[in-house]
Amino acid sequence: MALLHSEFHFTGQESVYHGKVRDVYRLSSGLLVMVASDRISAFDVVLPQGIPHKGQVLNQMAEHFLKATEDLVPNWRMASPDPVVSVGLAAEPFKVEMVVRGYLSGHAWRTYASGGRVLCGVSLPEGLKESDRLKTPIITPTTKEALGAHDQDISREEILAQGIVSEEHYAQLEAFTYVLYERGHQMALERGLLLVDTKYEFGLLPDGRVVLIDEIHTPDSSRYFYAEGFQERQSRGEDQVQLSKEFVRQFLISEGFQGKEGQSIPELTDEWALDVSKRYIHLYELLTGKTFNPASSENAEGRIIANVENYLKSIQL
Repeated sequence: MALLHSEFHFTGQESVYHGKVRDVYRLSSGLLVMVASDRISAFDVVLPQGIPHKGQVLNQMAEHFLKATEDLVPNWRMASPDPVVSVGLAAEPFKVEMVVRGYLSGHAWRTYASGGRVLCGVSLPEGLKESDRLKTPIITPTTKEALGAHDQDISREEILAQGIVSEEHYAQLEAFTYVLYERGHQMALERGLLLVDTKYEFGLLPDGRVVLIDEIHTPDSSRYFYAEGFQERQSRGEDQVQLSKEFVRQFLISEGFQGKEGQSIPELTDEWALDVSKRYIHLYELLTGKTFNPASSENAEGRIIANVENYLKSIQL
């Protein structure tokens, strides 16, 4: 059974925010309790069908990569007391998402194929094919919109001109983004994959420190190709074999849905949801080298409450 919604009341809770995928509980102690649901979104629309074990996959994969990159960039996470929960420091989010691309795929390719040669203020050369590796990774930011609204492409110059992020902080976000992508690409290669593109979100702690927040390098925020045979497929003009949420987007596109006004979400069957779940689990095991052990769905709410409250007591809040 999929966990589609949570409505907990933790000790010291001040507020709760229900995002596209995560439910975020703010505590008076300055901590956040982040519950990863089994919801799935595409084109900034939350789909009605839940994906079994997806929240656990995302939470544990994010935990894996946050631990693996904390020597490069400080992050918000303190602990994961439950398979679908992370607890950490509350930070004020910067209102941009730092999208970084090492290959021409997804939205960037669709823009390029339609004739666009400038994406978020970044110029792209002529003669590129879908999935080509870019000479150097590029950052193509988006705005961070409220739930239900579409994030918008935006350039570095527009971000600074509109005062969305200060020049000093934006320089820090860029530097963090590049080193995180380099580490993520290296880690993916070690597992036989290519980190095609991904996004990072950052926040500001009360003491002025910039930290990485949310998740990193999961199927919801990243796109991966198989490294083996990549160049051969490119040379032959074949589609790359990928592991990401892009197959969900492509399915929806084939059914006439891209989140635009007047479009209806196609029927999403239980069989479809199980197939998506298997793909998420497969990517988790490929990327981390760990065996996925699904948590029981029996009384999941009671388990989550007990685990979080026990953790909060253990740190004497």
